[in-house]
Amino acid sequence: MNQTKTSNSQERQVVTNFNASNLAKSDFAGVTAHNGQFKSSSLSGSDFSGADLTGSSFKSSDVHGTHFDGTNLTDCNLSTLDLAHASFNKTVLVRTDFSKSRFAGAKFLDAKLTDVNLTMTDLRNTIFENCMFDGVDFTNSDLTGLVFDGQTFIGVKFDKAGLNGVSFKGAVIKNSSFQGSLLSKKYYRAIKTVCFDGATMDKLTYAALKGLEADLSKVTVIY
Repeated sequence: MNQTKTSNSQERQVVTNFNASNLAKSDFAGVTAHNGQFKSSSLSGSDFSGADLTGSSFKSSDVHGTHFDGTNLTDCNLSTLDLAHASFNKTVLVRTDFSKSRFAGAKFLDAKLTDVNLTMTDLRNTIFENCMFDGVDFTNSDLTGLVFDGQTFIGVKFDKAGLNGVSFKGAVIKNSSFQGSLLSKKYYRAIKTVCFDGATMDKLTYAALKGLEADLSKVTVIY
């Protein structure tokens, strides 16, 4: 009986180890691969839709145009990657590490991001629609020109982020942080270009943005 358990354990380790593999345009839809290893692999155009990849690592892999629709990416490492044109429709994103990655043309649709690390990432030309951000960290990331209209932000960090031309029209923003370097005026100039028209925010967030001279003339404050 013990031999059977050991055999099954070894088999599982083999199945979830895809390091340094050429797997471009592969079909992984619906698979379960907890703690899967996809490091240094070619996965461009592959389909992970509906898969459970909890705890998996994609470090140094090519995931350009990969589909993660409905995928469970809890505790996954997707840092320092080119995720251009990847799709995240209704993806489970909990403690997912996307730091230092590039997302040009990537799409996040109907997704809830919880404690996700998006620090030092290039998010220009990324699409976010109907998403909720809870405890997300955007510190030192480039969000230039992003549209977050009507979306919800709770406990989110936008510290030292590139915010030129970002739109939060009709968004809900609570307990979120907007802090720039005391030695740089660039962040403060960027804040003045952000559109908060129709947004709702708590008093502390409002006060922080007011101190940065953001245009809050059309903001509703939650009492």
